[in-house]
Amino acid sequence: MTDEVRLTIPAEEDFRGVVHLVLGGLAVRLDLTFEVLEDLQLAVESLLERRDDERDVTIAVVLEPGELRTSIGPFEDGIAGDLARDENGFGLRRVLTTVCDRFELVERDGERWVELSKQVEGH
Repeated sequence: MTDEVRLTIPAEEDFRGVVHLVLGGLAVRLDLTFEVLEDLQLAVESLLERRDDERDVTIAVVLEPGELRTSIGPFEDGIAGDLARDENGFGLRRVLTTVCDRFELVERDGERWVELSKQVEGH
């Protein structure tokens, strides 16, 4: 059985620090490298910046053998365009491609979620 850590916070920017605190504590508990933590925090923050509604946001993290999976959502429809657009500079697609091994937009119960995957050695 795989354990999942799930955090739901209000959409307001003031609560994003809580996300970083929880991810940091999780990284220590799972003995993840600083690089993996930094990549995860950058990916999550880049996604949270794209939120344009007032609904709560949920972040779920699962460590499976060799892989760290993170799911974030729900998002409005505009996230699909952000993920598809290959911008010059530091667009969302470029950031996620750089810090994750894989990302995809999925639909759950009629809502859009972004799933991230990062390989981790020794787990």
